[in-house]
Amino acid sequence: MLTQITVQDLVIVSRLELELAAGMTALTGETGAGKSILIDALGLTLGDKADASLIRSGCERAEISASFDVTNNAPAQAWLAEQALEDDHDCLIRRVLVRSGRARAYINGRAVSSAQLRELGERLVDIHGQHAHQSLLRAAAQRSLLDGYADHQPLTADVAEHYRRYKELDQRWKALNAARSEREERLELLRFQLEELDALELGEHELDALDAEQRRLANQGQLQAMAATLVERLYEGEQSLRDGLGQASADLASLSGIDPSLVETRELIDGATVQIEEAAANLRHYLDGLEMDPSRLGVVEQRIGRIHDVGRKYRVAPEQLIAFTAERHAEVERLQQADQSLDALSAEREQAHSALLERAEALSASRIEAAARLSRTVTAAMQDLGMTGGAFQIEVNTGGQEAIGSQGLDSIAFLVSANPGQPLQPLAKVASGGELSRISLAIQVATAEIGGIPTLVFDEVDVGIGGGVAEIVGRLLRRLGERRQVLCVTHLAQVAAQAHQHLRVKKFAKEAQTFTEISPLDTEQRIDEVARMLGGTEMTTTTRAHAAEMLGLAP
Repeated sequence: MLTQITVQDLVIVSRLELELAAGMTALTGETGAGKSILIDALGLTLGDKADASLIRSGCERAEISASFDVTNNAPAQAWLAEQALEDDHDCLIRRVLVRSGRARAYINGRAVSSAQLRELGERLVDIHGQHAHQSLLRAAAQRSLLDGYADHQPLTADVAEHYRRYKELDQRWKALNAARSEREERLELLRFQLEELDALELGEHELDALDAEQRRLANQGQLQAMAATLVERLYEGEQSLRDGLGQASADLASLSGIDPSLVETRELIDGATVQIEEAAANLRHYLDGLEMDPSRLGVVEQRIGRIHDVGRKYRVAPEQLIAFTAERHAEVERLQQADQSLDALSAEREQAHSALLERAEALSASRIEAAARLSRTVTAAMQDLGMTGGAFQIEVNTGGQEAIGSQGLDSIAFLVSANPGQPLQPLAKVASGGELSRISLAIQVATAEIGGIPTLVFDEVDVGIGGGVAEIVGRLLRRLGERRQVLCVTHLAQVAAQAHQHLRVKKFAKEAQTFTEISPLDTEQRIDEVARMLGGTEMTTTTRAHAAEMLGLAP
């Protein structure tokens, strides 16, 4: 709710400070007094284009500030929190215009852009009339209003959640599907490689064993000759080491009979003799085991060469071929599982789309029914407001499956015919500002219970009407003011008399300059102002009595 507005050096306003209350506030004054200046000032705080020509003559800058209580305005609170601009339940917007340089804007003391002002403004104030803040002209606002009127929040939330789930699955499916041809090409390559790698049948540690065997076979003659020579030296030769040790043992046996201390030495030599015999036996066994097949070396070298060839082909060290093959098998398994996952994901995606479509169609059906009800209600209100023969229709255009989105299948359009014989056309194309204001008033009254924007401004909604219709307009505005804050610029006494509060705009000259002031009226002042609006400059006892009666009849 707008609680205060301060204007400094704007157009013909030198200094203005107003406190505003809940309910309906009427803003009246003589023609040309500047009633719309307050609306223009408010528009500047909500992001309207700032122009240096609006600065009061003789001044270098103008400043407008507006205070809002956002205690019960969840959308505004959420936006402020998201932008890190929150300040408890208060919101102070300030706009500074300078003759040289760009205008500056602040929210709760922090500099912001005009775009941010507009975003916040759409959550604070809705201005109806020939101004920019007409949310009812936006398709998104029209859909939101219809859904609010029909209490569609559970349905719209359900559709949005199912859409989110479907889009998540759809994106995953598209990513997997796009890579399917690449996977097939990769699988073909891997299978070709594995056919060769598996055919190699390389065993664990086989290469080490082959290398050892190759060295043995390549040096078989040398190994055989040396082993035979060692057997000769150790055991079989005429002067073998075994025979020498045997003689030493016999000599020590005779000496140990003289000196027993040599017994231990003899035992050591006997032990060495046994070890020499075992070594000779091992060498004879080794000689017996040496292969004499000359073709075996070729087989081993051919096998080693094949292993190295395959390693070079795949740019892998021969000792890493087993791990390389295992990695290729694992990759084939993953790619095959990806295709299986794609099939499962495709089914899940189709189920999610069907569930989304079912809920979106339910929302469409409910919107069509609610649109018919609201169309009848607004049409009746328009005719009460003097638009005899006028008609209002909400068109719900339900698209095909390809049109589905987080808001469902529908595009919503508010169509209106302001006069008999005129075709229905989009609300945004209504030519008359007064007609647009009254149509907006009819819509706002019909949907007041669910309206989300707390402050409504109606600028000259009573243009072209009078008499009983003017009184109806006043009553409707007052009724709307019971639920929302309403600020109404009016020139009709019947409308002003219905207001909860009354502000008067007055223009005067001082020291060759023009000034405008806006002041709240007490009961007597209201009687005088309503009487002026009824009878012009000449106020009589009759007009004052009539004015007092009108004010007394306001509920």
